[in-house]
Amino acid sequence: MQARMNLFEVIPGGYKAMLGLENYIQASVDKNLLGLIKLRASQVNGCGFCLDMHTKHARKLGETEQRIYLLNGWREVPIYTDKERAVLALTEAITLVTDGHVPDEVYEEAVRHFEQTELADIIMAIVTINSWNRIAISARMIPN
Repeated sequence: MQARMNLFEVIPGGYKAMLGLENYIQASVDKNLLGLIKLRASQVNGCGFCLDMHTKHARKLGETEQRIYLLNGWREVPIYTDKERAVLALTEAITLVTDGHVPDEVYEEAVRHFEQTELADIIMAIVTINSWNRIAISARMIPN
């Protein structure tokens, strides 16, 4: 596979705008939850570039190999907290929004675990990684 283009060189203003949103969520969302959001959305979207980057980052933050390996089957294993499960379900629902929108039960479970501002930040984090995934996939970005 060969990269198509470097969007960040072609449209630096767009890149700067995306970085602004990224910097906001980095400062606003729990680092461990954010790592799970980024990994799970990237798995669902099949974004190799982002999976490579965020797996490395999750390890640096102390995420275990077992939790990284089992993330694709998170519903089947007891190693994720209820709060993490709520975030993972919401991540999948927003990422796959055309498969039935965000079901009320998924949203309501997230509301049980997060204050309104926290939940809004989590939603923005999910939207942001989905945007990065689409950029990387469209441009065929190659992992380092």
